[in-house]
Amino acid sequence: MKPTHIEHIGIAVLSLEESIPYYEKVLGLECYAIEEVADQKVRTAFFRVGDTKIELLESTDPDGPIGKFIEKKGPGFHHIAFAMEQVGEALKHAADQGVRLIDEVPRPGAEGLQIGFLHPKSTQGVLTEFCGNE
Repeated sequence: MKPTHIEHIGIAVLSLEESIPYYEKVLGLECYAIEEVADQKVRTAFFRVGDTKIELLESTDPDGPIGKFIEKKGPGFHHIAFAMEQVGEALKHAADQGVRLIDEVPRPGAEGLQIGFLHPKSTQGVLTEFCGNE
């Protein structure tokens, strides 16, 4: 299972409203979507950079994954997401290689994609996400 491309880079922020202007005014990017993913307790904002996206992640609950991440590490780089043709098969392949999974099966994510995360203790310290349409 090979990724087709880097789908997005996730960045944890304290506030979308405070963070979006940097990406728009300084970097010249356009925020094309803001979405809440209630079950992940997060609001997201997306920007395109060529074929890759930047995803800003704002916690909607201090006990959610982004809230806990920011409390522990502060705002900044959160994860890298790879586009996979079949997320479920990619997760199974990773598990077969001894990688610890956060998600054993794909679940709904932002932009209507199916997602699954690999635990950073098994991925050289980098939270890794697989995402795709299946």
